Amino acid sequence: MKRWILPVVAMMISFLSCESPQRSLKVDGTKTSFTLEEQTLAAEALVGRVTHNRAEEFEVIIRPQNENEKDWFSYHAQDGKIVLEGNDGVSVASALGAYLKAECGWHLTWCGKNTELPEVLPMPEGTVRKSSPYKYRYYLNYCTFNYSMSWWDFDRWQQEIDFMALNGLNMPLAVTGQNSVWQRVYNKLGFSNEELESFFSGPAHFNWFWMGNLDGWGGPLPQSFMDKHEELQKNILFAERSLGMTPILPAFTGHVPPTFSAKYPDAKVKQTRWVNFDPVTILDPDEEMFDTIGKMFLEEQAKMYGTNHFYTADTFNENRPPLKDSLYLNNIGAKVYKAMHDVDSDAVWVMQGWLFHHGRDFWGNDQIKALLGAVPDDKMLILDLWSERFPVWSRTEAYFGKPWIWCMLQNFGQNITLSGNVKSVANDPAAALNDPASGKMEGIGLSMEGIGQNPAIYALMLENVWRDEPIDVNIFLEDYLKNRYGGQVNDASGFKNVLDAWKIIFRTAYENTVNNGGQESIITGRPNFMKNPGGTTNTNIHYDSKDLVKAWDLLMSGADAFGKSDGYRYDLVDVTRQNLANYASVLQQKAAACHEKGDLQGFRAASDDFLSLIGDMDCLLSSRPEFLLGRWLEDAKAMGDTPQEKALYEKEARDLITVWGNKDCRIRDYACKHWSGLMRGFYRPRWQNFFEDVAASMESGHEFDQKAFDERSKDWEWNWVLSNETYPIETSADEIEVSRRIYKKYRKAMDVAYDASVEGVDKEMI
Repeated sequence: MKRWILPVVAMMISFLSCESPQRSLKVDGTKTSFTLEEQTLAAEALVGRVTHNRAEEFEVIIRPQNENEKDWFSYHAQDGKIVLEGNDGVSVASALGAYLKAECGWHLTWCGKNTELPEVLPMPEGTVRKSSPYKYRYYLNYCTFNYSMSWWDFDRWQQEIDFMALNGLNMPLAVTGQNSVWQRVYNKLGFSNEELESFFSGPAHFNWFWMGNLDGWGGPLPQSFMDKHEELQKNILFAERSLGMTPILPAFTGHVPPTFSAKYPDAKVKQTRWVNFDPVTILDPDEEMFDTIGKMFLEEQAKMYGTNHFYTADTFNENRPPLKDSLYLNNIGAKVYKAMHDVDSDAVWVMQGWLFHHGRDFWGNDQIKALLGAVPDDKMLILDLWSERFPVWSRTEAYFGKPWIWCMLQNFGQNITLSGNVKSVANDPAAALNDPASGKMEGIGLSMEGIGQNPAIYALMLENVWRDEPIDVNIFLEDYLKNRYGGQVNDASGFKNVLDAWKIIFRTAYENTVNNGGQESIITGRPNFMKNPGGTTNTNIHYDSKDLVKAWDLLMSGADAFGKSDGYRYDLVDVTRQNLANYASVLQQKAAACHEKGDLQGFRAASDDFLSLIGDMDCLLSSRPEFLLGRWLEDAKAMGDTPQEKALYEKEARDLITVWGNKDCRIRDYACKHWSGLMRGFYRPRWQNFFEDVAASMESGHEFDQKAFDERSKDWEWNWVLSNETYPIETSADEIEVSRRIYKKYRKAMDVAYDASVEGVDKEMI
């Protein structure tokens, strides 16, 4: 089987790789109704995967009835077995997850795990029973499908579906395989596959195509990719539905091929432009063709993938409507919904509330009310996409009576940086649930742009699924670390140190009310002398760097006690990485000060120190599989069947994480990564080019031309996107050893840099 596993999660759940009894069921991507026997078989298969084939030590009982219309689970011991009960497969899986964490010290995240089970499973005392106050527990974001999932095969998807079920998530976004639907629909409308080549985007950008942001970029998309993803979607949907999940499929929002007007010259269309990509063509909702295509799309999709009657549609994703008129907006809402309802009378429109925040200068309450008011209240569900930072529900009378879901966005572009909003995540879902002003709040969700980072924040958020009260963060953190670091926590003093380290992290890095998704490092931005370039390279740290150094001290002290723990090793590397990323700004500003003073010798020394730090960071990151560029690239190539496909997929994989689009793309470095290989192969040489150009200008006595460098840098960056050098797919350093070496090298220098009271330090220089 081809290996397409994403590097950030390659080691996440290796124990789930066993063959599943569920495979004995005939996969049917259109099947939405499962017998009790089939549901039980699917749940038993999950138990086997999660417990290393020890399903015979458990008994699965599914009782479909809900208690007071709430999903529920329980577990208890009976006749030497652990009995897992619930109203569906997700509930049974949640019972398993709860048992393993509470009784076996079991721990699973994308980034570090502790999943070894005792030879004899402990029998729980009494019965543990829980119910969820949330009807819907939503998961994923359009962007996740590319930033994290571009190269996944079904085995990797099965792992994520199991992870979802173990944590009680029951409503996943399911947009894989949509190109096949589009192709069938537009073929029927007279468009040849050749004509659609300028329509379909490449494999690392297809979600922005589906959201109507761009056409064709990164293509032409091979037919084999579409065929594979059609089959993949059928497997994904079957696995999700067999566990009782309710997948959300797309609906038509008006996006048509760029040659649409040539075939249908009388149809009214408009052009919208996202960032600085070429305009896309949107069919006017007033057109009869809008209804026609909308119906064709849902009918074709239902033939291929069945339906659970929930459809995602975002008509103006980061695109401004042409008119602010309420009647116009109401008409659009009515047309989009009608296209769903005419095909599926049970259709529920699932809309991201993101546009109301992103375009808040346009979307006043009158405009929001007009768009939403065209749809019956029980036929719409709004995702309040960034509730932990910028809740829209609280300024829109809870979306004017529509059901809505409280979501944690947390991450942008799958950037690797310590950031989160602990207080909000721990308190606000329950607070909103119990607030009469929250209207029809019916769920919670995780809507991150990328996974594979900050595992503590996601674990904290998932604690909300089966409770209606705020989370005591101190209790959560202690339990989380005991499971994450394993049986070695019997070292009381050592555990106190690492616990104190995490308390510091929680109150500093994980209380971000300053920047979006956490700060970037100056390392990952196109080189210049600005302390904070802004845009996609916002280096504004929302906490005192000295505090994170203190946390590093405490975490580092636990190396002997917890060095065998996979979770500890990840955390040590991650905190070490963040301290280096922060300190890089000190060295960059030192080089800037030397340049300003005309101190060439000092500039060269500071430049060398900066480049050395990037090299050290690359070595550090090479110790963990989650941080290997080579895995991302090799997984992309592995999806291709021909040399041409492999080359296209590698180019796409390189492009998304660096330039993003073409060499003039305004969101370059948006999806920047702290990955080994990317540090030494892309960021370090880019900075070296900058330092050499600046040094040459200083030697010649000419003023450095930043704009000219930027133009040269564009060409250099694009050449890297087109290159094909390989990078390691296996780790090459020991986490503890390399962290200790880096700690010894930089720790005192950080004291000097961050302590303003140190005598004799020129603060302007640092």
